[in-house]
Amino acid sequence: MAVVMVAGLLGLAGCASEQGAAGAERTDAAAGTPTAASPSAPASPTPATPPSGSPRPSPVPVTGPDQLLVTMEVTGGFAGVQKEVALRGDGTVHTTDKGERAVRRTSAAQFTELRTLLGDPALDDVSDFTKNMQAADLFQYTLRFGGRTVRTDLSAEEPALDRLVQALSAWLPQ
Repeated sequence: MAVVMVAGLLGLAGCASEQGAAGAERTDAAAGTPTAASPSAPASPTPATPPSGSPRPSPVPVTGPDQLLVTMEVTGGFAGVQKEVALRGDGTVHTTDKGERAVRRTSAAQFTELRTLLGDPALDDVSDFTKNMQAADLFQYTLRFGGRTVRTDLSAEEPALDRLVQALSAWLPQ
């Protein structure tokens, strides 16, 4: 039933695209017009099997097309990177890199996978702040989801957070 509801919401929002990641449509956010599809569109991450006895992740609910499900800002590194990715309730992924904005649409499967990563109960146990104070030039990740902000440099072993960061990073411009 949840799949039917997700498909229905996606259909109502106009984003029940049957295209795979390689066919993801890219839109110029400033002009609102489609542009060429990204040749390096993200592949859907492989879901990890939770340890036995752990609850299975389920997709976070969507309350509307304008809902902001998650944002991730990536900063730092030797080159002074500053990129951002945001997933909305209509299945669109908004990115910003060096002032360039883009909007791409997820497939129904990608949207469900991202929402499932966000619904992983293991994220509840992730610290709001982890940083290796001895390391220099590590990327800093600031994620906002579910009413909380998590700041990390990925130096702590947090598999659920690592999977989410990896999946969202795949949408960032190279």
